Amino acid sequence: MAEQTSTANAWPANPADLIPAGRKRLGWSLLAVATLGLLAIIVVQILYKTEMSTIGFDTWRPVIYAYILWGAALGAWQVLTRGEDGQRALFLLPALLFTIAMVIFPTLFGFYIALTDWNLSSFAGRRFNGLDNFWQMLADPYYRNALFNMVLYVLAVLVEYVIAFGLALLLNAQIKARKFFRVVFLLPLMLSPVAVSWMVGKSLMEYRFGPAATLARHLGWDNPAFFSNPITARISIMMLDAWTFIPFMMIMLLAGLQAMSREVLEAARVDGATAWQTFWQVTFPLMLPVSVTAVILRIIFKLKLADIIITLTSGGPGGATDSVSSFIYREYRDRSNVGYGTMLAMAYLIIIVVFVTWLLKVASRFVRNVN
Repeated sequence: MAEQTSTANAWPANPADLIPAGRKRLGWSLLAVATLGLLAIIVVQILYKTEMSTIGFDTWRPVIYAYILWGAALGAWQVLTRGEDGQRALFLLPALLFTIAMVIFPTLFGFYIALTDWNLSSFAGRRFNGLDNFWQMLADPYYRNALFNMVLYVLAVLVEYVIAFGLALLLNAQIKARKFFRVVFLLPLMLSPVAVSWMVGKSLMEYRFGPAATLARHLGWDNPAFFSNPITARISIMMLDAWTFIPFMMIMLLAGLQAMSREVLEAARVDGATAWQTFWQVTFPLMLPVSVTAVILRIIFKLKLADIIITLTSGGPGGATDSVSSFIYREYRDRSNVGYGTMLAMAYLIIIVVFVTWLLKVASRFVRNVN
């Protein structure tokens, strides 16, 4: 019995400890050689493409080959150093390699493109220009205006949330034809923003013969051109985008209301709480996690706003309605300025990551404090 106990105690807790040291060294050597080779080829290619060296390749194909060999070396390293655990990790390796190839590498390549002067309408081709695009971006009044518009568009989400909450409360009440109204209110969400732009913006709001313009004339507006004035154009864009996506928040809030415990609401009524007190002190705090989720998701969608603007105003008048996404799109499409457009996109990506991270932390802290 003592011998069995000592044998059990001598058995290593980690099965990887049974792997010979020579086999582990071989695995680490393969990974180190493959990693250094991949990094060396990438550096050589970058120096060659930036015209800082005459040694390199005409295409990026050798980098792809080196990446495939690095992936194979990574798999071999897992098996050689971790044994059976490494074999199980091989099932995750394709997903890891795919993520690196389709997300991380294009992002890094985008940062490289952002440091080049590359205009498709120019015969000069792509040239490395360092931080020139960055300084141009800081001095670009149209890009600053697009950022300012995004602040306005994001703040409009609060108004959309109030409307969506009101509609959710209405559809959660015992009203006649409730199922019919649920379908009707969801119709805008079933349409694409481009279809909404043409059906509403280009037709109903057309300043000569559109029904909305005709009604505005009868109400005393002499020239009801919804998209010719910067202020009215921004408001019109906000209204069309809100009409399209308010049902998205409404359906989330309605699901939260229907999942709420009826006993809590009945207890509030028994205690003599009014309808407003029941909403403000019971319903709203219980709905806060759902509300925060709906608002954050809507803000993320709002940060990508472009299709309605491109279809209706193309950023006009004079760039007054441009979002950052629509401005970047027009920088690519109208000016063929790939290098500068990529710099704008990379800067906007960093802004979104920082803003959404901060927003999630603030929302989490806010929900904890209220609850």
